[in-house]
Amino acid sequence: MNTPESAPVEGAALTSRGFHITVDDGRDSFYAISIEDPENEDAWLMSDAVYSLDEMR
Repeated sequence: MNTPESAPVEGAALTSRGFHITVDDGRDSFYAISIEDPENEDAWLMSDAVYSLDEMR
C-alpha cells in the first residue's frame, strides 16, 4: 500500500485539460477534465463529472 504524500502548496503548478469524448460510434458523448502535476507522472486526476459553477448553484 502506498502512503499518500503531501505536496507543497506554494509554487505548485498543475495543468488541466478538457476533453469531449465520443463513444459508441458517435451515438453518445461526454465531457471530461484532467488535472495533472507535470513534474510527477503519478499525480493526476481525471473525472467525467464536469459541471460549470453556474450549474452547481
